[in-house]
Amino acid sequence: MEPVDVAFALLGVGALLAGILPRMLEKRPLSMPIAFLGLGMLVFLLPTGLPTPDPLRSPEVTTHLTEIGVIVALMGAGLKIDRPLSWARWSSTWRLLAIAMPLCIAAVALLGWWWAGLVPAAALLLGAALAPTDPVLASDVQVGEPTDVEDSEDEVRFALTSEAGLNDGLAFPFVYAAIAIATTSLAPSDWLVHWLSVDVVYKLAVGVGGGLLIGWLLGKLFFRAPSELRLARHSEGFLALAATFLAYGLVEVVGGYGFLAVFVAARAIRAAERTHEFHAVLHDFAEQVERLLTVLLLLLFGGAVVTGLLAPLTWPAALVGLALVLVIRPLAGWLSLRGAPGCATEHWVISLFGIRGVGSFYYLAYATSKTEFPQAELLWATVGLVVVVSVVVHGVAATPVMQLLDRAGDRTRDGAEQGRTAQPVLDGARG
Repeated sequence: MEPVDVAFALLGVGALLAGILPRMLEKRPLSMPIAFLGLGMLVFLLPTGLPTPDPLRSPEVTTHLTEIGVIVALMGAGLKIDRPLSWARWSSTWRLLAIAMPLCIAAVALLGWWWAGLVPAAALLLGAALAPTDPVLASDVQVGEPTDVEDSEDEVRFALTSEAGLNDGLAFPFVYAAIAIATTSLAPSDWLVHWLSVDVVYKLAVGVGGGLLIGWLLGKLFFRAPSELRLARHSEGFLALAATFLAYGLVEVVGGYGFLAVFVAARAIRAAERTHEFHAVLHDFAEQVERLLTVLLLLLFGGAVVTGLLAPLTWPAALVGLALVLVIRPLAGWLSLRGAPGCATEHWVISLFGIRGVGSFYYLAYATSKTEFPQAELLWATVGLVVVVSVVVHGVAATPVMQLLDRAGDRTRDGAEQGRTAQPVLDGARG
């Protein structure tokens, strides 16, 4: 039995299940990521001869696999949000990015240094890697496919989708700060000026500006070009990959944040012709590719878990990881949403579903491939534990919690409609 033949068969089974499981698990307290994580564990426990998936020995391979998974998910997330971008209507998103994410980074870094015994650079990297919520594994709590109704999305799904779309890029400056400390020293005089000017201001500006420009140009090509070149007429979904790789590659070439550029480009394409059916075509193709990549990544992650990824884990580090999922993110999210749109229940749900996943693996793999970090094995073990806990806890809770919210929302809308219907009758009675 050749390992390559086993790999082909496994990928075939995975792709088939990726088409079947979402429909089977749609109304059950179980998610597709849980199923594929478990399948990966089972397969790599069997004597199949498959090579051990070890991210520590192959950080560059891990970086690029997770990189592709994240950018495809970011394009899909940007295309499917119906709500136009504005300061007021995206209030929940800005609060989660400006308040909750830095609080999570600071709390995890502090606990990692003080409690888990990590050196400062490694502690900051742990906080930065675990900061972004995941656009890849969070489909159960995100908005659906694009529609032509701007306000069709509830606040919970919108906030979680938009947060995941933006914070994968906004966490990057903190990763670069950890790399700078690891390669120079903890003294700010050695790295702070360069970090602020290049890693924060320049790279963020190029990411946003480049994404807007590329998205605007692609929007013109898709919807405004002469009829023979107007690509939206042909409904070819693979152009979602063209937009993804163009935005990411071109912005990375000039030194900007490609993650940020992909999401911004997707929003610019959507704004070019907001209600066109071509958006659904692009989104559906991106979602299918994302699902296949998710299967591959989860199978490999499950294999890494059962072949020793979590072995270096210590109790203090494990408690830091659990604290992020169960305490730090919920409290930081809740504090950041005080005064935001939505009710208190919605705020708590948004705060609780800060799913961690593929983006965390990308940042950790990227940083450890750029420079040597002390206690890298412990970092990988901690992040691996957090993702396992997040996949299981959030995967089990997502369906019943979202069903309860949907039923509550339906009752609220029904009551409002009844009130509007009764009002003219009451007015007539008073007359």
